Amino acid sequence: MEGKRSEKVADLIHKETSQILMKSIKDPRVGLVTVTRVHVSEDCRFAKIYYSVVGDLKERERSMEGLESATGYVRKELGRRIRLRYTPEIVFQFDPSIEYAIHMEELIQRIHHEEEHSTDGEGDGRSPDHR
Repeated sequence: MEGKRSEKVADLIHKETSQILMKSIKDPRVGLVTVTRVHVSEDCRFAKIYYSVVGDLKERERSMEGLESATGYVRKELGRRIRLRYTPEIVFQFDPSIEYAIHMEELIQRIHHEEEHSTDGEGDGRSPDHR
């Protein structure tokens, strides 16, 4: 039962944090930040909020600074929006999984592109009788 409670709290924190970042944070350092997932401890006292950023390394660093600066405000807003006995301590953690997926997709596309160009005009090396 406890695990389910922490999962429900994580879902609520995910939803509310996304709204707070989208509508309430005015810090220009916080660019295009997306909350990817939230992990909440079993006792619901600690929450790790994973996020991704659209942009390069510089944008990621600026967003990280902005999020760290806004942590107290986000926690206060979560406490106001989500009625819990204790508002969890929150930590923002960069989630590289989306960047990794994009990188892998680029590699796959490059391989397909190279294969198409290497087989243009050459055929597959087999005679027509062996299809």
